[in-house]
Amino acid sequence: MTPLLNTQDTTVQAMPQQSAVSCTDAELAARIQELETEMRVMMWEQLQYIAEADHRGIHTETTARSLQVWLQGLLNIDPRDAKTRVTVARNVEDRRSLYGETMPPDLPDTAAALAEGSIGLDHARVIVNGIRRLPDYARCHQVTEVESTLAGYARTMSPRELEKLAERIRYLLDQDGAYRNEETQHEARELHYATTRDGMTVIKAKLDRETGAKFAALIEPLAAPRPEIDGEKDPRTAGQRNADGFAALLDLALDHDGMPRTGGQRPQMTIAIDFGDLKRGLEVLGEDGMPGTLNTERAITAQNARRIACDAEILPIVLGGDSLPLDVGRAKRTAPIHIRAALLRRDGVCAFPGCDRPPGTPEAHHVQHWVDGGATDLNNMIMLCAHHHRTLHNQRWDITMRDRRPEFIPPPTVDPRRTPRPGGRALPAQHREHLRELIPAPRDPAGAA
Repeated sequence: MTPLLNTQDTTVQAMPQQSAVSCTDAELAARIQELETEMRVMMWEQLQYIAEADHRGIHTETTARSLQVWLQGLLNIDPRDAKTRVTVARNVEDRRSLYGETMPPDLPDTAAALAEGSIGLDHARVIVNGIRRLPDYARCHQVTEVESTLAGYARTMSPRELEKLAERIRYLLDQDGAYRNEETQHEARELHYATTRDGMTVIKAKLDRETGAKFAALIEPLAAPRPEIDGEKDPRTAGQRNADGFAALLDLALDHDGMPRTGGQRPQMTIAIDFGDLKRGLEVLGEDGMPGTLNTERAITAQNARRIACDAEILPIVLGGDSLPLDVGRAKRTAPIHIRAALLRRDGVCAFPGCDRPPGTPEAHHVQHWVDGGATDLNNMIMLCAHHHRTLHNQRWDITMRDRRPEFIPPPTVDPRRTPRPGGRALPAQHREHLRELIPAPRDPAGAA
């Protein structure tokens, strides 16, 4: 069999009609357009050869398992590009009947536009995929009309815009199928986030089209480049602008009254930091002091804590020398906001030993019931999740406070020895002292002896 293509290495030198540097602006633009048209026409010609190679099964004479794989190796192109060329070639080839008669391509308008150089390979790919995704009855009765419409608009639209139009047509002709696709996307939604070892948060999400549209509508204006200042453009990369826009979006959500409340409070970011360390940095330049702690239990520098405090509603929680909140009791049955904040600081979402319940709405529980004279203060209250709140009452656990920390005593049915179990999440006080040793001693003021 005579080879279809000569795979030997050949060198073709083409002399430009005119040097690019000698062209006027108009001539440059015209020549760029001419070359694009010529390359598209040559691509259409290549597609005819690919289709013929497909009919001959030329790849079967090699070790390639398919025409796509053979073409990928022959041209040194990506698998997706090879697949696109094979798929389009099969739909725009000049066909022959068994009697040698010329038959129009499956997609004649697309083939004509390719042959003219009016559209490119990506346009053709969009048209082919758009036709394939039509429902069966539309492919039988309306494919000519749809293909003509898409090929016509492809002459003036980019492939991306044409893809949107193809989808609109599919939604129009197959509304039931489109609805099923949307429901499938909704079921496939997911969002994952994790904190890396260096404290960064990594977010990975796949959103259905409705949620994605909401996200784009909110993030795009917040991530827009800043206006030029004295001729200097926004130095941030697109990724940085998106991250800053997402941060601004979170700030707006935190400030919104419609956000669901947790334990009677709106969602909020909290920073626990020694007041002396916070104040010291404001008075002495370069004195950062002890780092603070975010509600994610990750550290934050006093310097950044001070920056956040410049534009934040500050709710002070006074800590003792052992890092525990001091008593700020109130003669009310329901724990007010500042008491709940202190309880969350000490106990987390649930103080019960080994609680593995997912975060929810925690409940402030009186150790000594309020109607029995128990005070609404830190020494008489603990934070519990709903599950362990019920467990506490149903199994009749006892609670004592030791060094202002809750201690849980199980009933005999759980532990016959009733060995106390410490609760809460507060870090040991000695951690703070260990960190203190790492802070360098303050430098003497300049000029001091």
